[in-house]
Amino acid sequence: MDHSELHSPSLPDNLQILSTSFCSFDFPSLSSQPNTTRMGVELENSNCTNLVFTYGTLKRGFANHVLLQDLMRTGDAVFKGTYRTLQKYPLVCGPYRVPFLLNMAGSGLRVTGELYAVSARGLDRLDELEGTSRGHYERRPIHLTPAGEEELLPCAAQAYYAHKSYEEEMWKRNGRKGFGVYSEKEAKGYVKRKDRPQNLSFLDHIRIFISSPSD
Repeated sequence: MDHSELHSPSLPDNLQILSTSFCSFDFPSLSSQPNTTRMGVELENSNCTNLVFTYGTLKRGFANHVLLQDLMRTGDAVFKGTYRTLQKYPLVCGPYRVPFLLNMAGSGLRVTGELYAVSARGLDRLDELEGTSRGHYERRPIHLTPAGEEELLPCAAQAYYAHKSYEEEMWKRNGRKGFGVYSEKEAKGYVKRKDRPQNLSFLDHIRIFISSPSD
């Protein structure tokens, strides 16, 4: 990935320099260096060199965390801690209380979630869950700070954002209001994929949701 994708025009110059100098989402130089840090995040497992920020059902205590548990058992994921986005982002719910992070920096609130270091194999499994090849979500850069330790050096990671094809309509459908954390309150009413109508695709559900009136 081109390092220029890490830059955000609304980020301070010094953070952009740090991101470019020390971060690469592929981490080719870290694979043989145990105990390497990436802008303050220790990567003790040399196979788990991709930092992924989870904000919804992949978090501990939620429906899809079983996937990360499986990856941790096989050494393909390591929990790194609770983190917050450096910038504000809209975090909203769509159909069946599915959470969506919208790639619209500056709107919404700073979002709290969990950071994991995952292997290439683990990243492939997360991509499959999030439907990145099917237009469901997009895996893109995000900048984070440890929750409660804002003075520490920010880190660059990746997050699964709502696909750009529907993000604006999803924001409008939610009244342009988001929340800072996907908690049990926001997840109340969540329906697992296997329990949703099987004659409709994920994108069908989204289209129906965004075209329906707000509560």
